[in-house]
Amino acid sequence: MPAGQRTRVGDLRPSQLMHAFGVGSVVDLPYLSVMVMGLEDWPAARSIEIREERLLRAVRQQLGAQVERLLAPPTPPESSSQTWNPFDEESRIGVPVAPFPRWVVCPYCRLLAPLSSGLFEFKPEPFRPDRARFVHASCKRPGQPPAVLPARFLIACDRGHLDDFPWLEFVHKGPTTCKGPLKFLEMGASGEAADVQVKCDACETSEVMAKAFTEEARRLMPACRGRRPHLRDFDPDGCTQQVKSILLGASNSWFPMVLSALSIPSGAGKLDQLLEQQWSAFESVKDSSALEALRRFGVLREFAEFTDDQIWEALQRMREGDAGQDQDSNDLKAPEWAIFSNPDALRNTRDLQLRPVAPPPRYQPYFERVVLVERLREVRSLIGFTRIDTPSEDAQTARAPLSRGSPHWVPSAEIRGEGIFLQFSEAAISTWVARCGLLDQQFLAAHQRWRSTRGMDPMLGYPGLRYVLLHSLAHALIRQFSLECGYATASLRERIYSGSTPEGGPMAGVLIYTAAQDSEGTMGGLVSLGETTNLEGHLDQSLEGLELCTSDPLCAESTPEREFLSLHGAACHACLFAPETSCERGNRYLDRSVLVETVERSEWAFFNL
Repeated sequence: MPAGQRTRVGDLRPSQLMHAFGVGSVVDLPYLSVMVMGLEDWPAARSIEIREERLLRAVRQQLGAQVERLLAPPTPPESSSQTWNPFDEESRIGVPVAPFPRWVVCPYCRLLAPLSSGLFEFKPEPFRPDRARFVHASCKRPGQPPAVLPARFLIACDRGHLDDFPWLEFVHKGPTTCKGPLKFLEMGASGEAADVQVKCDACETSEVMAKAFTEEARRLMPACRGRRPHLRDFDPDGCTQQVKSILLGASNSWFPMVLSALSIPSGAGKLDQLLEQQWSAFESVKDSSALEALRRFGVLREFAEFTDDQIWEALQRMREGDAGQDQDSNDLKAPEWAIFSNPDALRNTRDLQLRPVAPPPRYQPYFERVVLVERLREVRSLIGFTRIDTPSEDAQTARAPLSRGSPHWVPSAEIRGEGIFLQFSEAAISTWVARCGLLDQQFLAAHQRWRSTRGMDPMLGYPGLRYVLLHSLAHALIRQFSLECGYATASLRERIYSGSTPEGGPMAGVLIYTAAQDSEGTMGGLVSLGETTNLEGHLDQSLEGLELCTSDPLCAESTPEREFLSLHGAACHACLFAPETSCERGNRYLDRSVLVETVERSEWAFFNL
């Protein structure tokens, strides 16, 4: 951002559009509550394409072969001018939004009505867009008409549909012909649903909002209409789900479904790496004669040491490799594991720089390799979202779409950073898994119960006990590293490599990394903690902090079979849970007793120091 330029209200980072305020989410502005609209409304011509072929192939497997591009959110061009003209066309470039919910409340007379009633007037402020608002023009309050507030109750269903709360049906306890008017009355200062009452002035009926969250009220509410406000339509397939009452701004109103991939070299030679970095210039090349024209226009300046025939052969080889990889494109981590578990300085690129170091002496029985990732590039793409419940890996039916038709592009973000990769000793982890069969059965049973209650196949998706171990250590290190490296906990992310590769080889590794839109993500604060002399102390402190939890003995006594419909054991917010932006599994499959001895049990501890 240029010096002296202030952040305007409504400015968001690209990564926030992936994890917090993406398509279908509700954003609070000073006087408005708005929803981010679907891809048809986005000015795609103002977006920059992001190249990441591995991720694009994975997105196509999820959304269809018609997806052509990964695009960054639209942003206005940078200008050296310090003045801002609200009437300039470029000032209107951005992510489109629309007011939602459509029912609003006058804070003075407490009138509750929809914006379509004509009782409210929109007041734009061209030079102060943060003050744009709807006002109740006919309110009896003396002076300026008051700005209205969004009604803070909504209904949603498990299929991702969202709608305005059925105020008239709720107050009248079923279908009605009465049109109100309604009053939204707050009987106390707490703001709780029990202190909120909705009253119909026409027929003198009223209801307390706390009843909207009971099973009886759900049965009285109308069926889900399949409304998709971010697409301005209704689901053409209809909906048979029972709606649930939720609060405006509730954390369960929007969960993103994001795919991400690290940029890794697919070729070992310099020519292959150059082609990967400048693939957009060669993608449309259909025959070798076009290379002569590109060389004449200076596009091949960096390829001076290679002949046109060599470049053409490399292009053909890469295209054949891409075609053969389509069937494995869902497995984004196996190629990354191959790079991290066999680091080679000759394959370092400007997007990925690896430096192996020796594991700390005391931890050599547990770790086979430590790799400092001095530079990395990650690309994230939003492919959908869910409501009410967090998404699972195969929850395709619950995924709400980003557009009315099949999308030809998806919003993406390019992020650069640094990290530390820990590769576990396969001998040590295999021995540990073999002696913890009872715990494995408990997690498997909890996994099956959790999926059965959500209508999913209980036999699919279990990550295994080794994942629980890797995941638990990743969370412990994230909490420890955040105290030392200068990054907040929410700025650190995990990437777990567990299971087996397509060739059948085992994977057991953890990547802790930080990623940012600017150079802050590559200043070395995290990498320095992975040096051999530093890492041992951080491992010691992270494990020592798990032996006791401030929630003990309740936390230590927790097991997957005792925690109803939970997918964790001895883990809570005081010891292992991490922010949503950090965890790839929504704080599921965690248990600190697999790492160290706790006050409740010692037989499952992996580390015995």
